[in-house]
Amino acid sequence: MRLLSIVLWMAVAIVLLLPLVRRLLSRAPRPPRSLPDELVKDPVCQTYIVKSRAVRRTNAGQVRYFCSEECARLDAGG
Repeated sequence: MRLLSIVLWMAVAIVLLLPLVRRLLSRAPRPPRSLPDELVKDPVCQTYIVKSRAVRRTNAGQVRYFCSEECARLDAGG
């Protein structure tokens, strides 16, 4: 008899808590959709590279993108 009452209480708790859990999960922030990545041109070797994978260097407030660390080192900054 005791087991039956415990199972009954658990069933009631699940029925009452399940909608609350679903509601809380649906409000969770979703990751933003990623936009298509753009290509940027390396000023040293003139190749194009995906911006998210490029080596970034900032000079006088201007961001420059390079295909590799070697090209970034070869850049004279201008």
